[in-house]
Amino acid sequence: MISNDFHKDCQTLRRLIIKTASECGQAAHIGGSLSMVELLNVLFGSHLKHDPKNPEWDKRDIFILSKGHAVLGYLAILQFYGYFDAEKLRSFQTNGSDLIAHPVKKIALGIESSNGSLGQGLSFGLGMSLGFKKRNQDRKVFVLLGDGECNEGSVWESAASASELEADNLIAMLDENGFRNDGANTTFSKNIVLAEAWASFGWNVISVDGHDQTEISAAFEAAKTNRGTPTIIVAKTVKGKGVSFMEGNNDWHHNRITPTVLEDCMAALEAEI
Repeated sequence: MISNDFHKDCQTLRRLIIKTASECGQAAHIGGSLSMVELLNVLFGSHLKHDPKNPEWDKRDIFILSKGHAVLGYLAILQFYGYFDAEKLRSFQTNGSDLIAHPVKKIALGIESSNGSLGQGLSFGLGMSLGFKKRNQDRKVFVLLGDGECNEGSVWESAASASELEADNLIAMLDENGFRNDGANTTFSKNIVLAEAWASFGWNVISVDGHDQTEISAAFEAAKTNRGTPTIIVAKTVKGKGVSFMEGNNDWHHNRITPTVLEDCMAALEAEI
């Protein structure tokens, strides 16, 4: 469950992301990992039906990270909620580790799907949600997408199918931080409002501040009780959230944390508490 000090816990998660990126000695995807912390903390802490002590529990809900490059944020959540220990997290991007630069399915670690290329997670999640319906299982599938990822045609093919098939046990989250790998996401979609686009595909759309615990939690509650259509929670977020010099700075989409930068990051996170 979420503790009484949600903000402090989110900053702890951000420290885990930054320290893990620093310790691996390689470049890592940082900005998009930091932007989704509140979304995942609310989900895993209050709304996802799961059991870290029994990862293969047959009544669990499913979480799929479609924007797989942001795996560091996912791994920090899994370690924070007890799927594995700190030593395991420190093995990130080291030889022989299960924890690499994108998710590789290993349910024992809480990782439900493998994701590399963008645009795959929603279709995978849709298939699982339909399977649960056919088996009359009360299980939901949560899929986290990036806004840059919405330039993939496969996302919209899945969106259309999910609406037509009334997959109301499918709940997507859109981390709308405004950037993609090669710049601002408006570079290719200046006239597109993503919430309106999803609504036009027949989805139940809920727009929130992606760093506001109360708004996010209320959105999940509404999504879980919605019937007849899939739901997407469009969360407006800040890329690099929590580290002042990374916020809105796409240089930190994928970069290396040097010892000096690590000190600066920790100081910035401390200032936010």
